[in-house]
Amino acid sequence: MLRRAAAALAFAFLAAGAQAGQLRYCDAPTEMSHAQRDRALRFAEVVRSELQGSGRRVALLSRSGLDLTRFGERYSHAGLSLQGSAMAPWSVRQLYYACDEKRPRIFDQGLTAFLLGMSRPDGGYVSAVFLPDEAAAPLERAALDDRRALALLRGEYSANAHAWALRYLNCNQWVAELLALAWGDTSAGDEARAQAQAWLRDAGYQAHEFHVPFAPLMWLTAVIPWLHHADHPADDLAQGVYRVSMPSAIEAFVRARWPQAERVEFCQAGTRVVLRRGWTPIAEGCQPEPGDRVLTLD
Repeated sequence: MLRRAAAALAFAFLAAGAQAGQLRYCDAPTEMSHAQRDRALRFAEVVRSELQGSGRRVALLSRSGLDLTRFGERYSHAGLSLQGSAMAPWSVRQLYYACDEKRPRIFDQGLTAFLLGMSRPDGGYVSAVFLPDEAAAPLERAALDDRRALALLRGEYSANAHAWALRYLNCNQWVAELLALAWGDTSAGDEARAQAQAWLRDAGYQAHEFHVPFAPLMWLTAVIPWLHHADHPADDLAQGVYRVSMPSAIEAFVRARWPQAERVEFCQAGTRVVLRRGWTPIAEGCQPEPGDRVLTLD
């Protein structure tokens, strides 16, 4: 039982700092059959078509990874999908952990490869949030400006990086701080991260709280090289709480700040694809409800 619980915590925090595609977790990618890969490619085209038809140029894009439902989370990894990416339209700019270098990097990845990073070969969930023009335009400029995007690449990598500390950084924290760089009166200098976090606090951003009720599970961070305790307050650790930026926290912040923002959620379960507009999540198991668009991949 302890081994299973330990694995659950490790997997949860690994997913909280999920990296891009095959680089995620420093392991080989999930193996797929030819049929599964074909369906995944066609699912990616459904998402791409929706992005292209949105009339927008940037989307906050999140994907599911390992099962985080026991921690109340569906999505593990967020990035920015950019119509004007120099790599390819709707490529995703994101932070990932470079395993060989043992450091975080900014990575541009094609949309299809980004979605293939979902851990389950039979599908998963994707969320796209479209911002109003007054929010999207500065965010697009910040994301495409290498100097500004890289200004936040300071600190060592930690999958469970504390949202209000500077020592470590993970993928979702980079996205949250990029929002601050785009929308706040913050610079791209040496103090970029500190200024971004100060702006996020003032703007009401709230990180997700992971509650770990069994103390020995928390000790596991000492033996997993991309999990760390040092940046978390002693009071939080005593209560088994980790405050970590997650896609759900970023989406909630965006929705509160920009009520005009629009959300589209997609899911794939084998041959079934469900598309839903709005902020109400698709039911677990990718079960459609009235008003959802349902497609069949075979």
